[in-house]
Amino acid sequence: MPTNVTQPLSRRSFLRGVGVSMALPWLESAPVWGDDKPKNTASEAPVRFAALFCGNGFHSKEWWAKGEGKNMELGKVLDPLKPHREKLLFLRGLYNEEALIGGIHSCQTGNLLTGAHLAPNGEIKSGISCDQVVAEKTKGQTKVPSLVLGTEPSIAAIHKNYSMIYSSHISWSSATTPTPLELYPALAFDRLFRDEVGKADKSVLDAVREDATSYKNKVSTADQRRLDEYLSSVREVEQRIEQAGKNGRLQGWRPTLDKPDMKRPADGIPQDIDQHMRLMCDIMVLAFRTDTTRVCTLKLNNDHSSLRFPHLKVDYMIHHLLSHTDGADWLKVNQFFAQQVAYIAEKLDAVKEGDRTLLDNSMIMFCSSMMTGNHNNDQLPVVVVGRGGGQIKTGRVLDYLGKPNRKMCSLYLSMMEKAGVKLKEFGDSKEKLTEI
Repeated sequence: MPTNVTQPLSRRSFLRGVGVSMALPWLESAPVWGDDKPKNTASEAPVRFAALFCGNGFHSKEWWAKGEGKNMELGKVLDPLKPHREKLLFLRGLYNEEALIGGIHSCQTGNLLTGAHLAPNGEIKSGISCDQVVAEKTKGQTKVPSLVLGTEPSIAAIHKNYSMIYSSHISWSSATTPTPLELYPALAFDRLFRDEVGKADKSVLDAVREDATSYKNKVSTADQRRLDEYLSSVREVEQRIEQAGKNGRLQGWRPTLDKPDMKRPADGIPQDIDQHMRLMCDIMVLAFRTDTTRVCTLKLNNDHSSLRFPHLKVDYMIHHLLSHTDGADWLKVNQFFAQQVAYIAEKLDAVKEGDRTLLDNSMIMFCSSMMTGNHNNDQLPVVVVGRGGGQIKTGRVLDYLGKPNRKMCSLYLSMMEKAGVKLKEFGDSKEKLTEI
């Protein structure tokens, strides 16, 4: 087995097969991201940015943090993130000034990542969101500029003079265009690996098997192990997508029939919300691991959400109504959403990229557009997990309440700069959060 690279490898390497191109994970012996390092020097991994959104806020008494490092204490909502507290920033007091107008769901969420004024009277207008600014600036460096994933369809309605499209989208490609949500795990998976989305007649790994075998002979022994682990993770997700939804647990709006009167399409949206969310989390991890994209937005549910949670034995009330109760079941649902973030963090932290992990090279923001289900958004719940390529000192609580610069867009200016996009202003801010 070779221990060193004997032939120079492509600056942007893919495994290829008929109809398939699979970007590779970080490999110490190959300049996968083309960083112009000298031969036989490990390549530098890029910074990834993700925004994970949970609608309707959180439990009013259990969203908090205090202390630092391994001694940081977290409220019960964030209990699933305790194993990652040394790589976590808890941000208190940030807000979106434009979102204070109206005090209702439909005019609080559409500008969460833009800071822009939302047009009323059924018109659709926000601004370009920070995730799409990064995606546009890094276009051409990855196969997919950004992934925008969701688990709940958009709402087509008007609520108190504002379109509920605003409640359904946080990512905006232009001021008038919300970025389309990919709700189907199979199609999101295909977008990462297939040249034509929806062509699923053959396993991705079967298609690239010959190229993978040839490539392994050109990399170090350690990289061969990395490649084997990566290919195994792709296979696992592919197989789980095939099985998704077979339990048939229904959530969300209830149909008039007790059970479907037709066979469920195999490639449809999984009806089990826990499976659906977990698959989307895995797809995001794969996308970052392969550098297929460096930007992902995962909308775990809508603001004004209709999801139910039968796997938690909380299926008697939809998410939106439950958010006004602030009881034990609401906390249980909050923790379920936090578990998705913790799962992503665990997966990313298990992937070594040189001296750091994939989590160290990422910035995963978890937030909502209101503090609680009572629509209060004079401060927003925000945590960031990951160290932004070693640029963020984590294990801290940063309190901006009462400070002159506490704009969400100031946070985005800081995060975008760490992702390689330096701007003088964004949304309603011209000043970064220097502590980030």
